[in-house]
Parts: sequence; structure tokens; C-alpha cells
Amino acid sequence: MTKALLRLLAVVVCALSGEAALGAAAVDTEKLAKETQNPVANLISVPFQNNFDFGAGPDRDMIWTMNVQPVIPIPLNEQWNLITRTIVPIINQPGLFPGESGSFGMGDINPSVFLSPAADKGFIWGVGATTTLPTASLSELGTGQWSMGPTAVGLYMEGPWVVGALASQQWSISGWTDTRVNQLLIQPFLNYNLPDGWYLTSSPIITGNFSASDGNQWTVPIGGGVGKLWRIGKVGLPLNTSLVPFYNVATPDFGPDWQLRFQFQFLFPR
Repeated sequence: MTKALLRLLAVVVCALSGEAALGAAAVDTEKLAKETQNPVANLISVPFQNNFDFGAGPDRDMIWTMNVQPVIPIPLNEQWNLITRTIVPIINQPGLFPGESGSFGMGDINPSVFLSPAADKGFIWGVGATTTLPTASLSELGTGQWSMGPTAVGLYMEGPWVVGALASQQWSISGWTDTRVNQLLIQPFLNYNLPDGWYLTSSPIITGNFSASDGNQWTVPIGGGVGKLWRIGKVGLPLNTSLVPFYNVATPDFGPDWQLRFQFQFLFPR
């Protein structure tokens, strides 16, 4: 009888330990999902953001842009982190107008750095600088200009919510083309996190190109979608995915009408 009771106790202990481990994993997954929504989180990540822009040009063509966006935090001390975020665009653009041929290659690389407090409670913020380098493999895929300006991000993380915005402004410094860069970027983001790593998300990228003519300066998308944090392989490597459609309520002449954004993001927690 004593041995049977001991065996039963062992089974119960193992079961409770397994439930505790599963519960801890669930909490960790939900916490990690929220960290992926924080642009200045102390988390190494490599997103591959695929943007399919539909309805561009007079023939309503599609432009595909994949932004490879490695984010690497560098701890400076116990109080401050330096967050590096670099966007490397790979673009496939058809000939949008008569006589133009299609173009495929790398666009202009956009590195940014943010100085951000290491504490992640309450209001989270970061300020820094952003630059664009004229690295496009074809002239049609870039501006031919070096540009630079300030950037900042601020957000709240409260319960299941992650709410904030990222903004930047760049101006031309020098270059070999007549194109002048004077561009504002605002990316508000609103996320509601659900159990098991699922979340609802909206993060439209609003741009103001003040070098363009009146009526052609703004691109303003609206939309929302869904995301999920997965664990893959035996080691449980985190993979964040999301799918979000956007409709452009404002767009330049011959600009795209709507966009579908599919992102997969590899995460490397510290």
C-alpha cells in the first residue's frame, strides 16, 4: 500500500510540474509577443517584412518590397540601451509607365539608432537619428541621395495592450540626382494580445513627401490584421508572424490603392 501511495504521489507531482512548466511557457510566450511589438525592446530580432502594393501606375500593377530589418540592442550600462535598427529593402518593381522596364534589386539602406532607458515599465521611449544611404542597385530603386534626420518612439504597455508610435523626418544632405528628400514618416501601432501568442494588430506607415507637388505628398493607409508567436523545432525557437491588409485613403497620383503586409520575424531572446 505504501509503495502504491508513493507511486501515486509521484504521478501527481509530475503532473503538477508539467502543468506549471506549460503555464510558465504560456506566460513567456505572451510576454515575448508583447516585446516584439516594442521597437526598442532589449531583444535581438530579424524581421522579414513583405509588402505587396496593389494598383500602382496606370495599369494597376503590383510592387513587392521585402524589408529585412535586423534589430540589435547594445546595453551601455544598467540604465541605458542603444538600439540599432537597419532596413534593407529588396524591391521588385514592374515598368509602371510606357517605355519603362521592370526593376529588381536592393533599394536604399536605412539604419537608425535609438537611445532608450533599460527599464521597461510604464511609458517606454527612445530618441536618436536615422539615415538613408544611396545603396540602390538600380537608379529606379533609390533616390541617389544621402539623407539624415531625427527619429523617436514612444509607447505604453499595459495589460494586453501595446500602444504607441514611431516617427522620423529626413532631409537630403548630398547626392548625384536632382531628387531632394524631405520626408516625414509616422507609424502608429495598436496591438491587443490574446492567449497562446495570438494578437490583433494595426501599424500603418504614414508618409509625407514634401518634395512632391500638392496633392501628391501624402500616403495614408488604414487597416488591421492578426499575428501569432510560434515555437518551432526542439529548442522552441520563437517565430513571430503577422498578416495585415491596408487601404490607402490618401495616395499620390498612380500610387497603389492598397497593400498586403506579411511578416515573419525570428527572435533571439537574451
